[in-house]
Amino acid sequence: MKPVLYVIFALFYIEAVSQYQEVPLATEKKMSWFADAKLGIFIHAGIYAVDGIDESWSFYNKKISHSDYMKQLRGFSLRNYNPAAWADLISESGARYAVITTKHHDGVSMYDTGLSDLSIVKSTPARQDMIAPFFSELRKRNLRCGAYFSLIDWSHENYPAVTKDSSRYSVENDYERWNRFRTFFQGQIKEISVKFNPDLWWFDGDWEHTAEEWEAAKVRKLVLQRNPDAIINSRLQGHGDYETPEQNFPVSKPAHRWWELCMTTNDNWGFHHDDNWKTPYEIITIFTDVVANGGNLLLDMGPMEDGTIPPQQVRVLKELGAWNKKNGEAVFHTVAGIPQGHFYGPTTLSKDSTVLYLFLQGNNAGPVTIKGLKNKIKNITIPGFGGTLEHKIVGKISWSHVPGIVYIEVPQSALDKYVTVLRLQLEGPVSLYKGRGGFN
Repeated sequence: MKPVLYVIFALFYIEAVSQYQEVPLATEKKMSWFADAKLGIFIHAGIYAVDGIDESWSFYNKKISHSDYMKQLRGFSLRNYNPAAWADLISESGARYAVITTKHHDGVSMYDTGLSDLSIVKSTPARQDMIAPFFSELRKRNLRCGAYFSLIDWSHENYPAVTKDSSRYSVENDYERWNRFRTFFQGQIKEISVKFNPDLWWFDGDWEHTAEEWEAAKVRKLVLQRNPDAIINSRLQGHGDYETPEQNFPVSKPAHRWWELCMTTNDNWGFHHDDNWKTPYEIITIFTDVVANGGNLLLDMGPMEDGTIPPQQVRVLKELGAWNKKNGEAVFHTVAGIPQGHFYGPTTLSKDSTVLYLFLQGNNAGPVTIKGLKNKIKNITIPGFGGTLEHKIVGKISWSHVPGIVYIEVPQSALDKYVTVLRLQLEGPVSLYKGRGGFN
């Protein structure tokens, strides 16, 4: 091997090792399904759907009294709850996993907990466990099961606070009481582990206490003792496996190797009197941006108190599913695409980097361009559109190693109504020019 090649190989090796050296092989293996999944469905089910108010936060922020909030227990019926229909809709959307609330900050358990009477089984007309039948239906469809669990429990007598700016006690002044709460919430985690064996744990509320106070390392151990392959989100004070930005799309790619954007379909997580629904186009463009940056989208739906999914959310999931059915090759089991500047839009790559996918948002007919692509293009196709597209290379000089600009003519008749995918089959793994032009 020539000396210059040794240097290049060494630099590549150092960069690769520095990026992944802290990731054990066991973690790499268990995260593989999550990295391939790309899409999950978040479900915020709770008594807050009765009056259509903010989940837990409505009493914490003193929009409503805690006692009036808890009166919603009397109206939570689930009379139209159909977990099989839910699972069918999630499968149709193209999602590979779902995450459902087992307990939100209000302390109301959505399953039959043996550690409290505050559950929909014991304290509402529903008189049923939501989680067990739902997980059963997901698993019949080979979908992964995620459990949302709030570390915070503003209704528990041994939790330090119940509303904003209130305090029952301070942890440092009554550690025995805090220990009683820790025994309780960790007991519920053990219950959920044994009853439902989640593939994924979506913790929330860790900001109110330190890792030491939560005993975050112990909580992680509790989860992995039952299921060593379970993965955990970042909201466990540094003891999770992946990052979870919320609502706002990161402008730059998150630093963590694995990440997931959780986002609502309107402006609220649970069922709410809120008509500001995101359109299928908006959801699909957000989804492709997420995937192009190497992340997953966890898209929320909030069922009504009777278990009905609002029709606006059904429509969004069905339209997303139809798009995924047509274009799924460009999304699932892919990796993040090429850097901005080479193509002004989202892109993904096949795992062997020999297929480049370009996402064209909206009515984007006519020529599109790629800069700095060294590879020859074998062919260009569009899912669902017959034939191949023509391309032209402009500005390539025979004696220069600098590639020309690729122009691809996209016919109006080939456009998807939301986002069009161009599939470029390359000769070999993608190779990009990163110089300044000219002789460089």
